[in-house]
Amino acid sequence: MTVNEKNIWNQKHRERTHSSLTPDPLLVAAYDEFLAEKPPGKALDVAAGVGRHAVWLAERGWQVKLLDISEVAIEEARENARQSKVENSIVTEIQDLDGSQDFGSEQYDLILGFFFLQRKLFPALISALKPGGHLIYKTYTTDNLKFGKGPSHPMFLLEPNELLRTFSSLRVLHYHETVREKGVAELVARKYPTAVSALSSR
Repeated sequence: MTVNEKNIWNQKHRERTHSSLTPDPLLVAAYDEFLAEKPPGKALDVAAGVGRHAVWLAERGWQVKLLDISEVAIEEARENARQSKVENSIVTEIQDLDGSQDFGSEQYDLILGFFFLQRKLFPALISALKPGGHLIYKTYTTDNLKFGKGPSHPMFLLEPNELLRTFSSLRVLHYHETVREKGVAELVARKYPTAVSALSSR
């Protein structure tokens, strides 16, 4: 990400255009269906902004690592964690996610990506999931262009079925593309346990 883009995001957060702490409905629904009965674990929230999802997870016992390019967003996320009394459950890090990254191997039980698209990160996200871990991802598609708002550059827009193809090595639990009011794709997937992965590769 260029310095200019970083400055743009800093300004947006100073203007509090992205300050909501209400979690995305996809996270709430996916959590209730696939995660609520499991013990809390470790989560990674990429391009996490002011921490709306990290705080929500931490309130449910999760340990969350929150990454974002904007130091303004990170400071607000820290304050939100303090206000919610979950500051000991959230680690924040200012990180430029423009390009390939290494998030470690089999580190996280849950990885979140909301309204952020950097295709070079996809292999690292898969690698960072523990066997049995879940990925929840949602962002804009090319269908969003017809609504005249949101990103317009193809770099930031998913092609039809792109998430399905990209994460085909995972077990897809939920996939949906919206073409009304806005164009988005949402995916919930689980990494196969190691034994299952070994069998499927034979």
